[in-house]
Amino acid sequence: MTSRMGIAAALALAPSVFGASVTTLIGTGVPGFSDTQVNNPYGMAIGPDGALYFCEVDNNRIRKLDLGTKRLTVIAGNGQKAYRGDGGPATEASLSAPHELLFDRNGDLYITERDNHVIRKVNMKTGVISTVAGTGKPGFSGDGGAGTQAQLNQPHSIVLDRDGSILICDIQNHRIRRLHLDTGMIETWAGTGEQKPTPDGAPIAGTPLTGPRTMVLAPNGDLYLALREGNTIYRIDAQTKTFHHIAGTGESGYSGDGGPALNAKFGGSTARLAGPKGLTLGPDNSLYVADTESHAIRRIDLKTGVIITVLGTGEKGDGPEPDPLKCRLNRPHAVLYANGVLYVADSEAHRIRVLR
Repeated sequence: MTSRMGIAAALALAPSVFGASVTTLIGTGVPGFSDTQVNNPYGMAIGPDGALYFCEVDNNRIRKLDLGTKRLTVIAGNGQKAYRGDGGPATEASLSAPHELLFDRNGDLYITERDNHVIRKVNMKTGVISTVAGTGKPGFSGDGGAGTQAQLNQPHSIVLDRDGSILICDIQNHRIRRLHLDTGMIETWAGTGEQKPTPDGAPIAGTPLTGPRTMVLAPNGDLYLALREGNTIYRIDAQTKTFHHIAGTGESGYSGDGGPALNAKFGGSTARLAGPKGLTLGPDNSLYVADTESHAIRRIDLKTGVIITVLGTGEKGDGPEPDPLKCRLNRPHAVLYANGVLYVADSEAHRIRVLR
C-alpha cells in the first residue's frame, strides 16, 4: 500500500513531468475550418518532415501543422463525409471520421476511417490516395486474403509493428487485425470476436478482447493496448505472446491517483479509468493515457505502477491554462509524446494542447 507521503510526493510531481505549463498549440475552442480553428481533433503523428499531422473527425480531413511557422495544410479530405476519391489526389477525396494515422518506413501515410470501415494510404510522393484494407461496408470477413476484399467494423487505431506490418484495432469486431504491407494479406492477430474479459497472463491466441481501442508499440516490441469498453490497459509481451493487465479495474470511473494503476486502494478509493482512447510512451519509463470520459490525461509509471493525473481536473470544460491540474479538458482522444513535450488532442474543446 502506498503511504500518504508517497501519494503526496507523486501528486506534487504530476505537473512537473514536462514543466508546469499547458498551452494551446492550435484551436480557438470553437469548431471550424480555418488557419486557427480545428474541429474535433483525434489521432496525431510527427511526419518525416518534422510537422505534426492530425485527424479532424468533424472536418473529415487530415491536416498538417508546421511547428515552426504554425501554418496549416490539408493533406487529405475535401470536407465531405463520404467514401470517394481512390486513385486521385488525397485532397480531393472524401473521408469519413478519420481516427488515427501513421507513417510507414517509406514515409507514406495510413489513415483509419471509422465510418468508412477502411484503412487508406496516401502516397506522400504523388499525393494519390488508395484503400489498403476494408470494402467500405461494416462486417467481419476476409482473413487470409487480400485486405482490400476484407471487411472491418469501425477501425480505430493503427500501429506499425517492427516487422513492417500494420496492426489495426477492429473495435466492433473485438479483434486486432494484421495487414501485411508486402503482400496485402490480412489476418486476425488477437481477439476472438467475443465480448468477454481478458484474463491476465493469457496467450494472444484464443483470448477475447472487449473493444480494443488504441495501441502503442514499445522499443522492445511490447504492445500496450487500451480496451475502451473494458476500461483497462494491457501489455502484450513480445516474447511470450501473452496479455498482462497493468491498469484499470474494468469499472468505469476516475479514481486511484497516487496508488498502483491496477486495483489501487487507498482511503477506500480504487484506480479506475473511463473509456481510455489514447496512449503514448514517454522517455521517463511512463505510459500516458487519454482517459477520455474522465476528461484527464494520466501517467502510469511502468516501473512502480503508480498512476497520477498530469493534465485535467476530472471535470468537463475548456481551461483555464496554464496550470495543468486546473485546466479542464473536454473528452481528449489522443496523446503523443514527441519533441520533448506531450501533445494532447483535446477533442471536444477543439484544441491541440501542449504540456511542457
